[in-house]
Parts: sequence; C-alpha cells; structure tokens
Amino acid sequence: MSAENQVLAETSERDPDYVTYDVRDGVAWVMLNRPQYSNAQNYRLLGQLDAAFKRAAEDDAVKVIVLGGEGKHFSAGHDIGTPEKDGHMARERTSLWWDHRDKTGAERQYVLEQDGYLGLCRRWQELPKPMIAMVQGGCIAGGLMLAWVCDLIVASEDAFFQDPVVRMGVPGVEYFAHAFELPPRVARELLLLGERMPAARAYQFGMVNRLVPRENLREEVAKIAAEIASRDRFGLALTRQAINFVEDLRGKRQAMDGVFHMHHLAHAHNQLTTGNLVAGMGAKEMAKANKDQAAGQ
Repeated sequence: MSAENQVLAETSERDPDYVTYDVRDGVAWVMLNRPQYSNAQNYRLLGQLDAAFKRAAEDDAVKVIVLGGEGKHFSAGHDIGTPEKDGHMARERTSLWWDHRDKTGAERQYVLEQDGYLGLCRRWQELPKPMIAMVQGGCIAGGLMLAWVCDLIVASEDAFFQDPVVRMGVPGVEYFAHAFELPPRVARELLLLGERMPAARAYQFGMVNRLVPRENLREEVAKIAAEIASRDRFGLALTRQAINFVEDLRGKRQAMDGVFHMHHLAHAHNQLTTGNLVAGMGAKEMAKANKDQAAGQ
C-alpha cells in the first residue's frame, strides 16, 4: 500500500458519517449528515457522497436516488471555516488529476477544485439513475451545485436558494449552471446581489419542480420517487442521458469550462491582492453579511 493510500485508509476509519445511506423500496436515500454545520461540504463529505452515489449506481435494486440534508438546512455550501475543514488532507481522487497538497500558487487550488468540485459534480450529473434533490432551509453556493446535478428539485415552502460568493471576488460557484437553471437576467440578479431567492420564486422560473410544506416534504418526495421507480431502469437511464445531451448541445459544458477558468483567475487575483483565496471573506464574515442582508430584505 502506498503512503497516500495508507493515510486515506487510516483517515477513513476515523471519519464520522458525513453522509448516510438507506435503501427503501427501490429508492436510495442519501442524506448529508453535518447538521451542526448546516451540512457544509468538506472534502471528506464529498468523498462519502461519491461513494454513496457509486453504491446506488451499482445496486440493481435501486431505481431512484434522493439527495437530502439532515437538520434545518439542505446545505450551506462548501466548508470555508468549520473545525473539520480538510483541504490540507489526503483525498481519494476520482479523476486523473494529481495530488494538490505539495503544489503552490494557483496550481494547488485549481487541481483540487478541478477534481473535488467541478469533476465530482459532472460525474454525478452523468450517473445513469434519476436523482431528486429534497431541499429544505438554505441551499447556498455549493449547495446549489448538489441540487443542480439532480433531475428534480422538490423544496419546502420555507426553502431558499442563494449564491453570495461574488462578495468573495469570484464569479459564482465552480459548477456554473446559473444561466441554464434561470433566465440570464435573473441569474445576474442572483449573483450580483447575492440575495436569498425564496423557493416560490425559484418555482416560478422552473428551477424548482414542486413546493410543499416542510412537514410534508419527505412524504411528497417518497411519492414522486416511487412513481419514477415504477419505470424501466434502462429507459430512465437513457432519458437522463438525453436531457444531458441536449444541455451540452446548448453549450453547458463549454460555458462551465470557461467560467471555471474565470473562477480560478479570481482566486489567483485574490491571493495576489489580499493574500487570501476568497478576499478575506471567511465563514464568519460571510454568515454575518448574509444575515445582515436577509434582515434588510
């Protein structure tokens, strides 16, 4: 066993269950499980999420995947400041990019996010089984990425969607689907103002498929999943593949590649001018700015 794999194996044995997995009646329920941090996504969580999706893909008994989050919020996005932030740790890479840890300058973050953010989301979007995002509370920044790789988004009436990272000097999250999920002018508003978009408004633009009271959210998702699970497995896979094909014909993949490079130009600029990837906007600063803005709306 290589030194890196040894580290990964030892770390894996000690890691909490950042993601839980349960199969019921042909539906895999994959739940983000860091409610104390609003399901912020450290890299170990993303690794466990990938393992859960792979498990569901390989299980012939699973027809549909539901992705949800335990606690008050679906996901507060990427981990930018919890005690379990782990960008310095060894991680299992799903693409052929090299290890980021001993790299410097723009290369370090670029290769990390190429695999750990953009690469994983593209991998999940290509998973050949239908996916339903079950969203309650906040779906913020990196949380949008997880919801957007799913085929359907079912949200509680109190849910909201937000990408406030322009405050960090970067043009939105790495999986840049904003102008495909929303009309371009509304996508501009989401990014430039960074305000919370209520689920009801997202529903009006077609980004959300169903709105339900929070107390009925899981029950409604279960009904939808059961209906989809009654379809032929191969037909479902081809349908998902067909929609992905059309989106790519519309330029989704090329657009995302271009904006990903802009994203990392912004990171490099921030490092040069502020000494920080996100222009000094850490978790506490972002949380305060979001609360202040929400209070003023």
